[in-house]
Amino acid sequence: MTGQEHYFTAQPASPVELRTVGVELAGRRVQVQTAGGVFSPDHVDLGTQVLLRTAPPAPAQGDLLDLGCGWGPVALSLALESPDARVWAVDVNERALDLVRRNAAALGLANVVAALPDDVPDDVRFATIRSNPPIRVGKDALHTLLLRWLPRRTPGGDAHLVVGKNLGADSLQRWLADALGAGTVVERTASAKGFRVLAVRDA
Repeated sequence: MTGQEHYFTAQPASPVELRTVGVELAGRRVQVQTAGGVFSPDHVDLGTQVLLRTAPPAPAQGDLLDLGCGWGPVALSLALESPDARVWAVDVNERALDLVRRNAAALGLANVVAALPDDVPDDVRFATIRSNPPIRVGKDALHTLLLRWLPRRTPGGDAHLVVGKNLGADSLQRWLADALGAGTVVERTASAKGFRVLAVRDA
């Protein structure tokens, strides 16, 4: 993939060539569709695997957010775990959102809403946020992204982010604690295979 067509490109330039991949989501082996022009099109990437294995069970109800959803492994897992919740799969990549919709439909998951960031109503608040955030968008863009969404947790809601240790997980943890202020706790809850999982919750 060229530098001009990264997974955070709104409209990938390469033609859509759908591929079917077998993956394990929420303890089930399922078939999903992916394509080039999205993040990790051939498998569930290692960081997301760590996040899915170590984050606590998803809330049974409410609005749940997969921020930077790609083709949907986190959003689909949340929807499988919590069929009575509404799962928002948010990304800037239109191809990724189309894949999430295809995969949710194929799995019979009517509780998934795939949306561009600006299409999520401002009054929606999230019982949990899960994300393998796009670190490579650059520090300023990443900080803007996180400060847009992390404060939209419900009272008592949490967020779980997976970040590569060599991509600045520890410095991001310190920055989040400072940026979100004294009412918020940011702690490392897991460390595996070169990744950190950071939990954000009310103090």
